[in-house]
Amino acid sequence: MSKVPDVVKRVLLGRALRSSQASEQLLPKRIALPVFASDALSSVAYAPQEILITLGIAGLAGYAYTPWIAAAVIVILLVVVASYRQNVRAYQSGGGDFEVATTNLGGNWGLVVASALLVDYVLTVAVSISSAVDNLSAFSSLIDDHKVLFAIALVTLLTVLNLRGLKESGVAFAIPTYLFMFGVLSMMLWGFTRLAFGADLKAETAGLEVHGESVGIAGFGLVFLLMRAFASGCAALTGVEAISNGVPAFKKPKGQNAATTLLMLGLVAMTMFGGITALAYITDAKFADEALGSTLIDPATGEDVTEVQNTVIAQVAKTVFSNFTPMYAFVTTMTALILILAANTAYNGFPVLGSVLAQNRYLPRQLHTRGDRLAFSNGIIMLAGAAILLIFAFKADVTKLIQLYIVGVFVSFTISQTGMVRHWNRLLRTETDPAVRRQMVTSRTINTIGLIITGVVLVIVLITKFTHGAYIVCIAMPVLFLIMRGIRTHYDRVSLELEPGDPDEEHALPARNHAIVLVSKIHKPTLRALAYARATRPSTLEAITVSVDSEEAARLQDEWDARNLPVPLKILDSPYREITRPVLEYVKNVRRRSPRDVVTVFIPEYVVGHWWEHILHNQSALRLKGRLLFQPGVMVTSVPWQLDSSERLKGRPEPVAPGSVRRAYDSGPTKIAERD
Repeated sequence: MSKVPDVVKRVLLGRALRSSQASEQLLPKRIALPVFASDALSSVAYAPQEILITLGIAGLAGYAYTPWIAAAVIVILLVVVASYRQNVRAYQSGGGDFEVATTNLGGNWGLVVASALLVDYVLTVAVSISSAVDNLSAFSSLIDDHKVLFAIALVTLLTVLNLRGLKESGVAFAIPTYLFMFGVLSMMLWGFTRLAFGADLKAETAGLEVHGESVGIAGFGLVFLLMRAFASGCAALTGVEAISNGVPAFKKPKGQNAATTLLMLGLVAMTMFGGITALAYITDAKFADEALGSTLIDPATGEDVTEVQNTVIAQVAKTVFSNFTPMYAFVTTMTALILILAANTAYNGFPVLGSVLAQNRYLPRQLHTRGDRLAFSNGIIMLAGAAILLIFAFKADVTKLIQLYIVGVFVSFTISQTGMVRHWNRLLRTETDPAVRRQMVTSRTINTIGLIITGVVLVIVLITKFTHGAYIVCIAMPVLFLIMRGIRTHYDRVSLELEPGDPDEEHALPARNHAIVLVSKIHKPTLRALAYARATRPSTLEAITVSVDSEEAARLQDEWDARNLPVPLKILDSPYREITRPVLEYVKNVRRRSPRDVVTVFIPEYVVGHWWEHILHNQSALRLKGRLLFQPGVMVTSVPWQLDSSERLKGRPEPVAPGSVRRAYDSGPTKIAERD
């Protein structure tokens, strides 16, 4: 192989960073806000729209409830932000909700939270990217015709950016995120200013009619519809928990900086969500989705215009900036871009959570390793792979994907707040300082309110969204839970199996060492293997070959005798021309005769320089090695012989998977310590 793969890797990912440079990758608040807030902020692009879609099922009358639904969502967002500010101050390792639940409620509850978050992070990428492609498709029919392909390409681009490292990806995402915030806040300021001066602002859909399947809905049906609209609007809360999983990425003091960033996120998200929803309501913007049972009709022509409607935020921007078109283009462009960047929140949360889970032996240990750029490369790649599978399976359809959303978030919200209440109760039992106790009681009150409210919302979400796709998440979470429990059980079993026993028995030397050199013909690799075997000074040493052709075996024996080699050659008969089975049987017989002895099998192997040479050489050796490794008391030693073609690989950097050698070969479990 050549140096080309490594050159490509360096071009894509940048130069490798030393472990000592980890502190240089920590984020200041001005960069941390766009890195961790892009998901929560981007939700203002579709959360108001989701509310209008659901209320549209009841026809035009349903829109009257828009302000109340939006107000309820803002209250929930305020409570969740206040609650998570307590979380990030108390738990700063990056375990987030998983750490809170594990420490205070036990390992199984921690795994429930972890399952919910892992699913939701994957959905964050899939939904955000699919929604971005939907917005971009308005600019080109080519994108609309190949939505899945473009979505996968965008996921790949985000993956490469994040593999370059957290700080560099953060800087790349900071500018467009701030531009989106500027665009939306400018739209709100200009829109309310124009309204204050008497401008009659009406959206392009103001004169259209919404026809729902359940026009005139009332009673319990209306209550259920409002609950469903509220559940859809709660998409605005997705991404809030990401900061609690990303606390290690902040500069010191980590907890305080994370709490401040969370407060800024909450204030900006609430302002933008409330402002866009208010402008949509005042300008009489409408939005319908035939898949959910509503259509948009032009009363003048009776024509169904559902397929050609613009998104709600685009309608509001067009209305507000009707006298300044460039700003309308700016807002819509930044909206499409922020939806792409929203997935970056998951890229920062999923790998850190995966690392914590791997550290506690619930996921493969490779997820705890850092790559060349000090990012959790394996976790980033796993997230991208899962998101691509979802996008492909659901054909990048936002309407279908978004029904799976939110459930995991509110499961983690509710369990996390329960854990925080127990956290404060435990600390209050031993704390005697009155000032500290007052602060703890305040924090406990905030988390208790968060527990009650998020628990109620979770029930509403499950009731209203279960049959619309949430059942898939309700299946995926238990499956993930069982997989992680199985991985932990495996690691625990292996650890117990490898635990040293009786020192006298463990350190006892084998009685004798029987050495066997495998021979196919007499050449330089065979002679090197014989010389090395002799140098180890085994108790007995012999060479064996398998006779698949009697004439060749006889010639080998004659040449062996003619060279007067100081090692006896034994020829194993193979009537069915097999090689592996006769060798295995012979080794087993040697072991059977002397169970306390060990057998060392020396296998000459070629070291080649081209991939295709691997196909032409070493196949028998690989098969034998693979079978011999399963034999107890048998040691397998490869004796390499470098062919000329291998010279081209000398000095080449070691080709390894991302992060595969960033830790010890086999580290033990790292338990989450209780924080006093």
